[in-house]
Amino acid sequence: MKSLSLPMKGLRHAGMASALVLGLCLGAQSQAQPAVPDYGPALTLDMARKAMSAADALARGNGWNVAIAILDSGGQMVMYQKFDNTHHASIAVAQGKARTALDMRRPTRVLEEAVASGGGALGLLSARELTLLQGGVPIVSGGKIVGSIGVSGVASANDEKVAFAGAEALK
Repeated sequence: MKSLSLPMKGLRHAGMASALVLGLCLGAQSQAQPAVPDYGPALTLDMARKAMSAADALARGNGWNVAIAILDSGGQMVMYQKFDNTHHASIAVAQGKARTALDMRRPTRVLEEAVASGGGALGLLSARELTLLQGGVPIVSGGKIVGSIGVSGVASANDEKVAFAGAEALK
C-alpha cells in the first residue's frame, strides 16, 4: 500500500484524514464491509438517561467502577458519570472512546483490531484525537447515529459490555 500524506489544518481535516485512512485500511481488509449508518438528530436527554441507566445497571451489578460518557450526534456531552474509586485517567479515556466511536461511526473495538492486525491500519496510530481502545460504541436509533457512549475503568472487553448495554437500551 502506498503511503498517504495529507496536509493537516485543524481537527476537522484531521478527522477527515483519519476517516480516509480508516477507509483505506479497513477497505483493504474486506471488500464486504457492512453499511455504516449516517448521522441523525442528536439524542435527547431522556434517551441519554435511558442509556446511562442500562449501562450503570450492568456496571453496578458486576461491581465495575467505571466512567461513562454519552455524547450526542454533534459530539457534545449530554451525560457523564464516574463511579467512586474509578481511576482518574478513566475520565478522559471514556470521553475519548465515545468521541472516537462517534467520529469513526463504528465501535472502537473495530479500530483496535485494525491496528493490532498491522499492515496499512497502522496509519491510524498517527491520527489525532482517536482513542483506539475497546469500549466506545455509536448509539443508533431509527437507523441513524444519534450519539455515542464510551466506558473506561475495567478490562476493555468489560468496558465494551457496559457501553453496548447503554446503546442497546435505545433500540
